[in-house]
Amino acid sequence: MKRTLLPTLFSIAALLFAGDYGGRVSSQSPARKGAAVRETAPKSSTQTKKATTAGTKTTTIGATTPAKRAAAKATVRVVDDVELAKLIRRDAKQPRPLLVNFWATWCEPCRAEFPDLVQIDNQYRARGLDFFTVSLDDVAEATKNVPQFLREVRAEQIPAYLLNAVEPEAAITAVDKEWRGELPATFLFDKRGQLVFKHSGRVKPDELKIAIEKVMSDK
Repeated sequence: MKRTLLPTLFSIAALLFAGDYGGRVSSQSPARKGAAVRETAPKSSTQTKKATTAGTKTTTIGATTPAKRAAAKATVRVVDDVELAKLIRRDAKQPRPLLVNFWATWCEPCRAEFPDLVQIDNQYRARGLDFFTVSLDDVAEATKNVPQFLREVRAEQIPAYLLNAVEPEAAITAVDKEWRGELPATFLFDKRGQLVFKHSGRVKPDELKIAIEKVMSDK
């Protein structure tokens, strides 16, 4: 009897141990596998490729933790030429200098100058400078590449618009009759809404700051 019972008990114990151990492995493996997929999944063409590695952890520049990602959401509003004209004319009861930058995600000079514009916004926003950007990307990019790029360059705080006009030329003329639609393009309006500075192509930060300082000191 004892000889029969002892092997049976060992068999039951072995099965219980294997079941417990196997269950713990199977419950952790999917989570680890999923985490690995999220960390190593290729980024889209507009995301930065640079990464820094410390030990076994890899962090993509521009990435945020889940808790911070919601707060760092960039919103892009689609406007037509009429709405854009209203944004530029603004409310005469609240006279403030206005900086407007036209750009697109497919425009390399636009992307290159954006960090400078973010720095300028950080420097002058509290002093009373209004600033917004207008993307000339396809309207489908208003929820894709445009906000994604804005997050990458830390431009979430800058009001962002995407122009969706039947006749873009009308919108361009409303900004400046001499502008032919070259990108990037930067325009600075004084407190009275007069165009006082414009630049086609990548703008030099120091040159733009001089113009901003001038309109900021204008009484």
